[in-house]
Amino acid sequence: MIHPVRTELFAAKAPLEWAVIGNGILFTAQIPIGSDGAVVAGGIEAQARQTLENLRHTLERAGGGMQNLTQVLIYVTRREDLATVNRLYADYVTAPFPNRAAIIVSGFAREEMLVEMVAYAALEAPAEDQS
Repeated sequence: MIHPVRTELFAAKAPLEWAVIGNGILFTAQIPIGSDGAVVAGGIEAQARQTLENLRHTLERAGGGMQNLTQVLIYVTRREDLATVNRLYADYVTAPFPNRAAIIVSGFAREEMLVEMVAYAALEAPAEDQS
């Protein structure tokens, strides 16, 4: 059984949850959207920061934090953006670091997006029913 994590992120129109917990593992994919549902402006730095903030928010709403991450998959559209993403990532994630991969892709569902992060964390479903 999976338990959705209730966040304050913009409600997606697509049939998805921003995060779910199943078998003690949090599954989430985060994108650089603000509270209005729009992709944030300002290039890779602003987008990576928003994506990391969304990830942190989601983990906190699930009862954990960045220290609970076990794996992060970072997708970017430009190889040269990885240095910026790495610099910002180091502001949010500390040792012991989760396993991580960085993948260069040709694009995302939202054309203006430059980054997306898929993450897994070791968490338990909250005691109260979140469904």
